[in-house]
Amino acid sequence: MIFVIFLVAAILAGFYLYYKSRPKIVKTFPAEWEGLLEEQVRFYRNLPKEKQPEFRGRILQFLGETYIDGVDLEITDLDKVLIASSAVIPVFGFKEWHYYNLTGVLLYPDYFDEDMQFANTDKDRNIGGLVGSGRFERKMVLSRKALYAGFDNTTDKNNTGIHEFAHLIDKMDGVTDGIPEHLLGHQYIIPWVDLMHKTMEEINDDESDIRKYGGTNQAEFFAVVSEYFFERPDLLKSKHPELFKMLQACFYPDGYV
Repeated sequence: MIFVIFLVAAILAGFYLYYKSRPKIVKTFPAEWEGLLEEQVRFYRNLPKEKQPEFRGRILQFLGETYIDGVDLEITDLDKVLIASSAVIPVFGFKEWHYYNLTGVLLYPDYFDEDMQFANTDKDRNIGGLVGSGRFERKMVLSRKALYAGFDNTTDKNNTGIHEFAHLIDKMDGVTDGIPEHLLGHQYIIPWVDLMHKTMEEINDDESDIRKYGGTNQAEFFAVVSEYFFERPDLLKSKHPELFKMLQACFYPDGYV
């Protein structure tokens, strides 16, 4: 009898934890969220008015499929809006998109170290986001400080949220290698690799305005230039027309929004 009671209690506890961790589905876009989008997300403000409802709907879809948990913080409406916007912006050019390689996002208050701990020194605490592996597979970890900074500064070509979702898009073919096969048509893969290597050489030779981190490896190159494309598209088009054209074909296969 005691065993049966224990078993029932364990099952009920399991159901409680499962439903507690599931994303809470919001069916109607809250008016206060729309205000946050207008204030904080330039990409949304620049959309044609008739496209803005679609963007809001895609945010609700993402939040209905992905849980967001805070580590030593309470999740706010702004957190949800900025994380979801980071997810929607890179794939808004696609009529339907699901991040089937993501179940949840862990949000830290500040930058963290490689062990996802708050390091004792600023030198070690330098990671603003990462796409998890191992026991953190299908998870993303973000720093709230880095996330907010990406949307606050619209001139620096950097956006941590977009950067990490670019990695996630890159990883959808099973490997994070800077070749987003889910986005690029086969005819573009070889030209993309050639252009990527050429541009990485320019970065590493200090002959480019693209962030140095983009010269680290192919995966970081794709994430860094994706930030640039969505943060400063006009500047990228002016300074790197070939790269802009390739990214445009990548993110907007049916043409610009």
